[in-house]
Amino acid sequence: MQTTDLLKKVRKIEIKTRGLSSHLFTGGYHSAFKGRGMSFSEVRLYYPGDDVRAIDWNVTARAGEPFVKVFEEERENTVMLLVDVSGSAVFGSHTQFKEEYLTELCAVLAFSAIANNDKVGVLLFSDRIELFIPPKKGKQHILRIIREILTAKPRGRGTDLAGALRFIHNVLKKRSVCFLLSDFLADGYDDVLRVLARRHDCIGIHCWDPLERDLPDVGVLRVADAETGEQVWVDTTSTQLRRQYLYTFETHRANTQTLFRRAGADFLSLCTNQPYVRALLRFFAQRSKIVAHG
Repeated sequence: MQTTDLLKKVRKIEIKTRGLSSHLFTGGYHSAFKGRGMSFSEVRLYYPGDDVRAIDWNVTARAGEPFVKVFEEERENTVMLLVDVSGSAVFGSHTQFKEEYLTELCAVLAFSAIANNDKVGVLLFSDRIELFIPPKKGKQHILRIIREILTAKPRGRGTDLAGALRFIHNVLKKRSVCFLLSDFLADGYDDVLRVLARRHDCIGIHCWDPLERDLPDVGVLRVADAETGEQVWVDTTSTQLRRQYLYTFETHRANTQTLFRRAGADFLSLCTNQPYVRALLRFFAQRSKIVAHG
């Protein structure tokens, strides 16, 4: 991708996703993810109905009238975006490849985070750690993250999800919010996910293309595995084959959701031919209710 084209693409994503995060997601994001705690802000005069436990007795004694302590939420969180850039991420049958869809999702989440004074970092992984950018604040930092995701040229084509989760577990010292964006075509990561979710707030975002679920009836096709390169001929006119194909996808999605829930993590499934706006709004609203009652 030429530098000029890259800058145009980054700018286009910035305009689209900053608008969405500002007008749609910032409030929902703020409610969905708690800050790190409460910190003292100021004292003010006592009003009828205030909690008497909040009275500052030292100030009250000096002033001769009751004052209460006011606390505010410490908003700063650390948000980590763990992005799968393996071979299967470049697949796409509609207007967007999965990697482009993932980039927009990451941009929306990142702009929402910095609008709430949170730090944002990113980990790109395939069957190895491709790139780690430590959490920071600021628009320029977010634009760098967008550029890196768009221009990622992974050395590996497979997916080592367990390795990525172990890496982030080792580098994150404080409790963080971890968004894991992948198609989850990997095995053997359930134990390490459970360990990570005990310390951090983990959310799996499953991104998939319609052709990964529904095989069209278009005759005999030669298909290749995006990660291994293995090629096979398939007869898509077979009703049984298409049913098995759908069943395999739905089973994988259900099993992945169950795996996340058992680990104490959230799970969201998004198709690339559908706008993510409504799904994220619904997810943030559900999270807000849990936080409010937690």
